[in-house]
Amino acid sequence: MKLFRPLFAVAAATAITLTGLSAAQAAPAPAPAPTAVRAPGGDFTGIAALSNCSGSLVRFASSVSTDPALILTNGHCYEGGMPAAGVVIKDRASSRSFTLLRPSGTNAGTVRANRVLYATMTKTDVTLYRLTETYAAIQSRLGVPALTLSQSAPAAGAGMAVVSGYWKRIYTCSVQSTIFKLREASWTMESSIKYRQPGCETIGGTSGSPIVSTSTGQVIGVNNTGNEDGGRCTMNNPCEVDAAGNITVDQGAAYGQQTWWFYTCLSATRTIDLNKSGCLLAK
Repeated sequence: MKLFRPLFAVAAATAITLTGLSAAQAAPAPAPAPTAVRAPGGDFTGIAALSNCSGSLVRFASSVSTDPALILTNGHCYEGGMPAAGVVIKDRASSRSFTLLRPSGTNAGTVRANRVLYATMTKTDVTLYRLTETYAAIQSRLGVPALTLSQSAPAAGAGMAVVSGYWKRIYTCSVQSTIFKLREASWTMESSIKYRQPGCETIGGTSGSPIVSTSTGQVIGVNNTGNEDGGRCTMNNPCEVDAAGNITVDQGAAYGQQTWWFYTCLSATRTIDLNKSGCLLAK
C-alpha cells in the first residue's frame, strides 16, 4: 500500500518536483495574447492532502452545485485503520479534515467531512467522504472545483497522471493493462489498473491520489499500491493473479483501482445504494 511511512521520507524529500504536462497555448497573433490552458492532470486542481495520504475533491457526472461535496481516497487511508478483508464501512460519522490545493500546489484552505459514505479494501481500495459544504460553497470560498469521476474504465494505452496532494508531485505515464485480480496480504482487488513504466514510480504518501485521464481530465481510478521488494502476495508486495489462478510477481510495478464502479451503485439522488441491481461495489 502506498500509505506514507517514515522510511520514504528521506528518499522522497529530494524528489518533490512537478513533472506534469506543459500547458497548451492559444492561437498566435493576430488573436489576443495567448493564455495558458490547463492540461488535464497537469496541475493540482481539485487535489487534496490528508495527514497520511492523498485525495481529491470529486463529483459524479450528474452532481449539481448544491450537492454536498465529496472527497475520494483509499480504503487503507481510512482514519479508523485498514478495513479487514470482507469489511465494508457504510454511512459512518466522520470529522476528518482535508487541505485542498490550488492549481499551483499551494494550500487553498481546509474542508471537513461529516460522513464516510463508503469505505472498503475488498474488490477495490476506496473511501468516499461527504463534506459539510456543497460544491458551490467550496468554489465560492476557496475557488476549488471538483474533478469528475469517469463513467467508464480506462483502456490500455490511455494517458494518465497520478496527482499526489501529500507530496505535491505529479507522475505521468499510461495504462499498461487491467489485472484480473491483485492480491496483497489478506486483501484481493479486482480489475486493477497497472501503470506502464517509467513515469509512475509512486511512493508512500501517494495512496489515494486520483488517476486522472490526460485526455479528458476525469478521474479514472485511485492510486493505491505497488510491489516494492519483489515479494509474493505480501504487504507492500502485491502479486497479479490471472483467471486461471496463475500468479505473477512484477517488482517495481504500481497499481490503482477502478472508480467507475460507483456509478453502478448510484441512486437517482446520487447516494450509494449497495442494493441497486448491478452494483459492483463490495457489500
